[in-house]
Amino acid sequence: MNPYEAYMKEIAKPMREELVQNNFKSLETKEDVSTYMNHVGEDETTFVVINSTCGCAAGLARPAAVTVAEQNDKKPDHKVTVFAGQDKEATEEMRNFIQQVPSSPSFALFKGQNLVHFIPREHIEGRDIQDICMDIKEAFDTHCS
Repeated sequence: MNPYEAYMKEIAKPMREELVQNNFKSLETKEDVSTYMNHVGEDETTFVVINSTCGCAAGLARPAAVTVAEQNDKKPDHKVTVFAGQDKEATEEMRNFIQQVPSSPSFALFKGQNLVHFIPREHIEGRDIQDICMDIKEAFDTHCS
Protein backbone atom coordinates (compact mmCIF):
# COMPACT_ATOMS: atom_id res chain seq x y z
CA MET A 1 0.00 0.00 0.00
CA ASN A 2 1.44 3.35 -0.99
CA PRO A 3 1.48 6.31 1.47
CA TYR A 4 -1.54 7.96 -0.17
CA GLU A 5 -3.64 4.79 0.07
CA ALA A 6 -2.61 4.33 3.71
CA TYR A 7 -3.53 7.94 4.48
CA MET A 8 -6.93 7.66 2.79
CA LYS A 9 -7.65 4.38 4.55
CA GLU A 10 -6.98 6.07 7.89
CA ILE A 11 -9.14 9.09 6.94
CA ALA A 12 -11.99 6.81 5.86
CA LYS A 13 -11.98 4.66 9.00
CA PRO A 14 -14.26 6.88 11.16
CA MET A 15 -16.53 7.51 8.16
CA ARG A 16 -17.02 3.77 7.69
CA GLU A 17 -17.50 3.28 11.43
CA GLU A 18 -20.22 5.94 11.60
CA LEU A 19 -22.44 3.67 9.53
CA VAL A 20 -21.28 0.35 11.00
CA GLN A 21 -21.96 1.63 14.54
CA ASN A 22 -25.49 2.41 13.37
CA ASN A 23 -26.15 -1.15 12.21
CA PHE A 24 -25.13 -0.88 8.57
CA LYS A 25 -23.27 -3.92 7.30
CA SER A 26 -20.06 -2.95 5.53
CA LEU A 27 -19.61 -4.88 2.28
CA GLU A 28 -15.92 -4.53 1.52
CA THR A 29 -15.25 -6.99 -1.30
CA LYS A 30 -16.86 -7.90 -4.59
CA GLU A 31 -17.68 -11.29 -3.08
CA ASP A 32 -19.38 -9.65 -0.06
CA VAL A 33 -21.68 -7.70 -2.39
CA SER A 34 -22.40 -10.65 -4.69
CA THR A 35 -23.12 -12.99 -1.79
CA TYR A 36 -25.38 -10.48 -0.08
CA MET A 37 -27.33 -9.45 -3.18
CA ASN A 38 -27.73 -13.03 -4.44
CA HIS A 39 -29.12 -14.24 -1.11
CA VAL A 40 -31.46 -11.40 -0.12
CA GLY A 41 -35.10 -12.43 -0.15
CA GLU A 42 -37.20 -11.15 -3.05
CA ASP A 43 -39.60 -9.38 -0.66
CA GLU A 44 -36.88 -7.97 1.59
CA THR A 45 -35.83 -4.34 1.33
CA THR A 46 -32.21 -3.19 1.48
CA PHE A 47 -31.04 0.38 1.97
CA VAL A 48 -27.59 0.88 0.43
CA VAL A 49 -25.35 3.83 1.23
CA ILE A 50 -22.52 4.41 -1.23
CA ASN A 51 -20.19 6.06 1.26
CA SER A 52 -17.47 8.54 0.40
CA THR A 53 -14.89 10.85 1.97
CA CYS A 54 -16.27 14.00 0.35
CA GLY A 55 -17.74 16.80 2.42
CA CYS A 56 -21.32 16.18 1.31
CA ALA A 57 -21.04 12.60 2.60
CA ALA A 58 -19.82 13.77 5.99
CA GLY A 59 -22.13 16.72 6.40
CA LEU A 60 -25.27 15.47 4.69
CA ALA A 61 -25.42 11.89 3.41
CA ARG A 62 -24.28 9.82 6.39
CA PRO A 63 -26.20 11.84 9.01
CA ALA A 64 -29.38 11.76 6.89
CA ALA A 65 -29.06 8.02 6.24
CA VAL A 66 -28.51 7.21 9.91
CA THR A 67 -31.29 9.49 11.13
CA VAL A 68 -34.00 8.19 8.82
CA ALA A 69 -32.93 4.54 9.07
CA GLU A 70 -33.15 4.75 12.87
CA GLN A 71 -36.16 7.03 13.37
CA ASN A 72 -38.61 6.43 10.54
CA ASP A 73 -41.65 4.26 11.33
CA LYS A 74 -41.16 2.24 8.15
CA LYS A 75 -37.65 0.81 7.84
CA PRO A 76 -35.82 -1.38 5.36
CA ASP A 77 -35.17 -4.98 6.35
CA HIS A 78 -31.44 -4.51 5.83
CA LYS A 79 -28.90 -1.67 5.76
CA VAL A 80 -25.59 -2.07 3.94
CA THR A 81 -22.80 0.18 2.77
CA VAL A 82 -19.93 0.13 0.32
CA PHE A 83 -17.18 2.74 0.38
CA ALA A 84 -16.35 4.42 -2.94
CA GLY A 85 -12.64 5.03 -3.35
CA GLN A 86 -11.82 2.54 -0.60
CA ASP A 87 -13.55 -0.71 -1.52
CA LYS A 88 -13.33 -0.24 -5.26
CA GLU A 89 -14.33 -3.74 -6.39
CA ALA A 90 -17.22 -3.88 -3.88
CA THR A 91 -18.45 -0.47 -5.01
CA GLU A 92 -18.23 -1.43 -8.68
CA GLU A 93 -20.16 -4.65 -8.01
CA MET A 94 -22.89 -2.74 -6.13
CA ARG A 95 -23.06 -0.23 -8.97
CA ASN A 96 -23.66 -3.17 -11.34
CA PHE A 97 -26.81 -3.94 -9.34
CA ILE A 98 -27.81 -0.27 -9.15
CA GLN A 99 -27.25 0.34 -12.89
CA GLN A 100 -27.27 4.12 -12.56
CA VAL A 101 -24.63 6.73 -13.34
CA PRO A 102 -21.89 6.17 -10.72
CA SER A 103 -22.36 8.63 -7.92
CA SER A 104 -20.91 8.97 -4.45
CA PRO A 105 -22.26 9.51 -2.02
CA SER A 106 -25.60 8.09 -3.06
CA PHE A 107 -28.46 5.99 -1.72
CA ALA A 108 -30.19 2.99 -3.26
CA LEU A 109 -33.22 1.11 -2.05
CA PHE A 110 -33.79 -2.43 -3.29
CA LYS A 111 -36.65 -4.86 -2.99
CA GLY A 112 -34.89 -8.15 -3.46
CA GLN A 113 -32.46 -7.43 -6.30
CA ASN A 114 -34.74 -4.83 -7.89
CA LEU A 115 -33.76 -1.20 -7.51
CA VAL A 116 -36.89 0.67 -6.42
CA HIS A 117 -35.39 4.07 -5.54
CA PHE A 118 -32.10 5.87 -6.15
CA ILE A 119 -30.83 9.18 -4.78
CA PRO A 120 -27.66 10.34 -6.59
CA ARG A 121 -25.04 12.75 -5.32
CA GLU A 122 -26.60 15.68 -7.15
CA HIS A 123 -29.74 15.24 -5.02
CA ILE A 124 -27.60 15.30 -1.85
CA GLU A 125 -24.87 17.87 -2.43
CA GLY A 126 -25.77 21.45 -1.56
CA ARG A 127 -29.24 20.62 -0.23
CA ASP A 128 -30.68 21.06 3.23
CA ILE A 129 -30.27 17.92 5.34
CA GLN A 130 -33.98 17.96 6.21
CA ASP A 131 -34.85 17.77 2.51
CA ILE A 132 -32.51 14.80 2.07
CA CYS A 133 -34.08 13.09 5.09
CA MET A 134 -37.52 13.64 3.59
CA ASP A 135 -36.41 12.06 0.29
CA ILE A 136 -35.18 8.96 2.15
CA LYS A 137 -38.31 8.90 4.33
CA GLU A 138 -40.55 9.04 1.25
CA ALA A 139 -38.68 6.08 -0.28
CA PHE A 140 -38.99 4.06 2.95
CA ASP A 141 -42.66 4.96 3.37
CA THR A 142 -43.37 3.86 -0.20
CA HIS A 143 -41.33 0.63 -0.30
CA CYS A 144 -40.75 -0.61 3.26
CA SER A 145 -43.13 -2.16 5.77
